[in-house]
Amino acid sequence: MFILEYKLRGKESQFRAIDESIRTVQFVRNKCLRYWEDNKGVGQKDIYKHVTALRKEFSFVKDLNSTACQQACERTWTAILKFYTNCKNNIRGKKGYPKYSKRTRSVEFKKSGWKLNHDTKRITFSDGKNIGELKLIGSRDLYYFQEWQIQRVRIVRRADGYFVQLILKLDPRDITPQLETTKKCVAIDVGLKYFYSDSNGETVECPKYYRQSEKRLNKLNRRKSRKFVKGQKQSNNYQKARKKYAKGHLKASRQREEFAKEKALRLIQSNDLVAYEDLKVKNLVRNKKLAKSINDVAWSLLRKWIEYFGLKYGRLTIAVPPHHTTSDCPNCGKRVKKSLSTRTHVCDCGIPVLDRDYAASLNILKKATSGHGGSWSNEILDLNAWGDSTSILVGSNTCQGKLSH
Repeated sequence: MFILEYKLRGKESQFRAIDESIRTVQFVRNKCLRYWEDNKGVGQKDIYKHVTALRKEFSFVKDLNSTACQQACERTWTAILKFYTNCKNNIRGKKGYPKYSKRTRSVEFKKSGWKLNHDTKRITFSDGKNIGELKLIGSRDLYYFQEWQIQRVRIVRRADGYFVQLILKLDPRDITPQLETTKKCVAIDVGLKYFYSDSNGETVECPKYYRQSEKRLNKLNRRKSRKFVKGQKQSNNYQKARKKYAKGHLKASRQREEFAKEKALRLIQSNDLVAYEDLKVKNLVRNKKLAKSINDVAWSLLRKWIEYFGLKYGRLTIAVPPHHTTSDCPNCGKRVKKSLSTRTHVCDCGIPVLDRDYAASLNILKKATSGHGGSWSNEILDLNAWGDSTSILVGSNTCQGKLSH
């Protein structure tokens, strides 16, 4: 799938109609969840029938396009299936019991309920909610894509306005020129001191966007809290303060994502292979002392964009187990245990003193390139076959394997 996003420009009445559509989606989703809870043995078809009954019972549900109601039902069933799967697999901890939605921010249409005008760059929604015609603000040219390629249209509400997403049935590789092979590979070790350290000895500093804006965000939050009156309808001044606070968080999150996207693209374009640790960030943020810093540095975002650009440009990306990458010696393999405060790697095998993160990146590269049988020459690298044991020289940036039989 390929997603095009545009900002919407329209009248205040049209945006109120979008808000009403989003509230209806939330209503349908929660009603479907309640129906599943109250009736034992309910399946997907039964929930779809319940949506049909809701459309007959409530006029505001009938006003919403039928495919948007179906999509709300699909959201509920996806959450139920995930809960069933977690219970079946007997995962540790909470199983993800479906929760009622309180802050729905989007409404999604399938093949009906909307019409796109390529000439004037406008989109028209034609259901009973009376959203009408809206202007699309964005640089992407609509003439490049056919309307039959658009599988779904999603309207998203954010702190700084309303956006429409066109979800296309398209492989990103079909519209992206493939890069020439560089015969280079790299491994990265993410951290809190540096955004990442790679196996070439280079480091990227953490931007810490949330930490930089935290003082102002706390000020905006206090200003918002002073205007809140419990048990009453909130004033316009409260709504303005709330939007300013939300925009501050949105700006920090966008800065974080753009930074991760830029670094991921640079790694993919300059290397044929990128290796990284398969970290369980969800478990790491349970540490209350480090949770804020881990969330601010956005390791998951970096991995997501590395994998996306790897697929888009035909590069190989490998996630390796993170066990002992910090403690193992990249030269002799001896395990040298370190505390978190120890920032260097010292081993009695004669290897020079290395930075802790740099040594970890070398171990990640070693794990990613060892044990690959066969040849990559037909797919990505025009090199010799990889053997069962691959030797990576410390500081080397070439993916040259050493066959040993």
